[in-house]
Amino acid sequence: MTLLHTPQFRTIVAGTDDARIAAQRLRYEVFVHELGADGPMVDHANRRERDAFDDHADHLLLMDEARAPDDQVIGVYRLMTDHMAEQAGQFYCENEYDLTLLRNSGKPVLELGRSCLHPDYRGGAGMLHMWAALAEYAAARKIEILFGVASFHGTDVRALAAPLSLLHHRHLAPTALRVTAKGPTAVPMNIHSADSLDRVAAVRQIPALIKAYLRLGGTVGEGAFVDHDFNTVDICLILQSDAIRALHKTLLTKGVARG
Repeated sequence: MTLLHTPQFRTIVAGTDDARIAAQRLRYEVFVHELGADGPMVDHANRRERDAFDDHADHLLLMDEARAPDDQVIGVYRLMTDHMAEQAGQFYCENEYDLTLLRNSGKPVLELGRSCLHPDYRGGAGMLHMWAALAEYAAARKIEILFGVASFHGTDVRALAAPLSLLHHRHLAPTALRVTAKGPTAVPMNIHSADSLDRVAAVRQIPALIKAYLRLGGTVGEGAFVDHDFNTVDICLILQSDAIRALHKTLLTKGVARG
């Protein structure tokens, strides 16, 4: 959809209950209404997508201040540091992946979760502003590894065999950081051999956000996880400090990050 106004972007870390609720309402519209997700704590009556990790995390919000005052949140990232994960009892990703290698790396890590953007702003400058704020948040905390699950829509692994296989053959994380999918719905990504893949067709099936992370040097863990609640097949993306610096440099060049 083409916007009928010029956005006035601003990013904040939610500091009030109202701001966090606004984030959960955007998540509901994207994950539940648009993509068919559900979960034990989803509040359908009030249209809020929430879970037990929200109270322990920071919520990075992208605002368009040209919108009505009660409808300005148009992008969300949920962020969890090591300390926040200790308070929550674990990282969200640990429901799907064995994170022992990341936990034992000795490096400060940051989990990215619940990333979403209002449909009117996809493919525009909004995501660049989100990434600029994310890069600054990570730099301020001396984060060396960013990680989090990213999703393919739908739960039919056979339909996603080509892109999953491509990720396995070309983008696996280094052995020292190669977290592994776990649980009864964990599935291998090495479904097709590398030489049998139509690489161009496989790339077309990879969501734009995942491709963007890969272009920054992101890598993936071993195996995928079928999340029936969220109606997705998840992979674990891992970005090391070089990728974080590259992200910040790219955004400085585009004029959407502070030096």
